[in-house]
Amino acid sequence: MSEGPLAAIFDVDGVLVDSPHERAWREALAGFADPARFTTAFYQEYVAGKPRMEGARAVLERLGGPGMVARTNEYAVAKQALIDRLIEEGSFEAFPDAVRLVARLHEAGLKLALASSSRNVGAMLRQIRLPDGRALLPLFAADLSGREVPHGKPDPALFLLAAEALGIVPARCLVVEDAPAGVRAARNGGMTALGIARLGDEILLREAGADLVLTSLDKLDVGALASGALRAYPASEDAPHA
Repeated sequence: MSEGPLAAIFDVDGVLVDSPHERAWREALAGFADPARFTTAFYQEYVAGKPRMEGARAVLERLGGPGMVARTNEYAVAKQALIDRLIEEGSFEAFPDAVRLVARLHEAGLKLALASSSRNVGAMLRQIRLPDGRALLPLFAADLSGREVPHGKPDPALFLLAAEALGIVPARCLVVEDAPAGVRAARNGGMTALGIARLGDEILLREAGADLVLTSLDKLDVGALASGALRAYPASEDAPHA
């Protein structure tokens, strides 16, 4: 980045929350294909970041038997019923490093947006609090999650809508993603991509084009962003917690 970002756009599943989406996709697969074949690596490669119907079709194309693609809608409905129940039960957790980063970027003056293919973002984030007790969701100026777009990630449409909603040109937007498809979407939209590797997948995120890959968002040097530097704190320094 030659100039520092004016906005940060966050994916949600795997970035802000350890959501039950992967679990819901896997458990709902019973009766359509063998759930044991739905691994985390499969989820990251073929499902993460995609709209529900697109994800359901991708699963059945690869794991379902003959004729199973015709049951795409049925599988998507079963998955949604399960995710609704899991969220209502509170079967998810916020990643503390992500919550702290949101607070730090907000305090630094960046505009913040949510851009996930999931329509369940609000239901989850309304339950999350900052360390000081404030609600997390109001820190985001825009929420494009679940917005209908012609194509899911790696198409940049959703991120471009988020930038437009914030009134910031794509080149001044930083995207925080955990999936290779999301990183590619950010790069395809002319945005800077920060990859968060929570699954030991640093290499995949780098290969997708991430400008920086971290294993903890606490490691991001927020102060350096103003001068256009996207970097981690040196190993000898402790990252401040908001």
